[in-house]
Amino acid sequence: MRADPASVVGRRILFLAHSHAFGPFRVGSHHYARVLAGNGAEVVHLSTPISLAHRATGRVSRDAAADVPEGPQRDADGVTHLVPRTILPRPYGRFRVARELRRHGILPDFDAVLVDQPLLWDNSVRGMARRLVYRPTDLYPVGVKARRQRRIFEASDGVVATSAVVLHGLGAADIPALVLENGVDAARFAASEGAAQARPDVCVYVGALDGRFDWERVMAWARSYPHVRFAIAGPAAAAPGDLPANVELLGPVAYDALPAVLHDARVGLLPLSDDPLNAGRSPMKLYEYLAAGLAVVARATPVIASDVSAGLFTYTEPAQADAALGLALEHPSPNAAGVRRARTQSWEEKTRTLMAFLAELPAR
Repeated sequence: MRADPASVVGRRILFLAHSHAFGPFRVGSHHYARVLAGNGAEVVHLSTPISLAHRATGRVSRDAAADVPEGPQRDADGVTHLVPRTILPRPYGRFRVARELRRHGILPDFDAVLVDQPLLWDNSVRGMARRLVYRPTDLYPVGVKARRQRRIFEASDGVVATSAVVLHGLGAADIPALVLENGVDAARFAASEGAAQARPDVCVYVGALDGRFDWERVMAWARSYPHVRFAIAGPAAAAPGDLPANVELLGPVAYDALPAVLHDARVGLLPLSDDPLNAGRSPMKLYEYLAAGLAVVARATPVIASDVSAGLFTYTEPAQADAALGLALEHPSPNAAGVRRARTQSWEEKTRTLMAFLAELPAR
């Protein structure tokens, strides 16, 4: 019988993460924390502070800040979430992770600490961890995050990157390293057994609508396929003003409501822009789309490759994009082969792999 993930490295685990769990998005650290807590670990998930400066400049709206509880919040899975409040944004000001934990009655002594937000690094972190692992999820080629990342990397016992591109971006490593792409909560996104009828001609995108999203590609698809509805979900959409009539902006979609939105579509879209940071992304939506029974069209990257048998179609040039979408619309619906592929990427198995890697690291 296989050991549960939490028992591999101990019972107290801290995530220092870039995203909190009180908005529409779920990221890898949330899922790892959920699985570990479900297996009996005491898990604390501390994410990027909300600063007074961010609120004053509008980077964090009043409503968004109000939706985030102050102080420790234990969720239904048993994870303790903490989103600090500061005056200045990280890495500026006097904020220290160990001091913040103590302030809320949380002992800063952990069997493992996993960091994916470089801005949360300070000198107190190393002293809290028997095993310290850097878990980069993005490329940071320059700037303050790049400098902080280097400090974490030098202090860590191991590194777990979400793609080979992200790992390569760290440079030469003399510590143990692992590439572990993002997974999926396949059961959450699975359609009911009775929902076997073909889906309508709807293409959906759910996620951030920043510079890494290709609005021009979506508009070109909409003009080429006027009979298809394109549903675009995401917060703070700075959409072009000349969107075709068959493009619908849904706004932010709560995580709990996301499966229903996907089950009403036939194709999931990953229209990545030419932003170089997209090269290293391991988008969680890829497997969520597949788990929900959608075919997928994505811009090809070093991480995302075509798998026609599983209903995953990629393109590299604009001329290929229309043809890729046409193939996806013709793919059997619901996409049973894609569902099977998604099931091989469960967060439970990802967590076992992660914890087994940590178990091989020497404890300090």
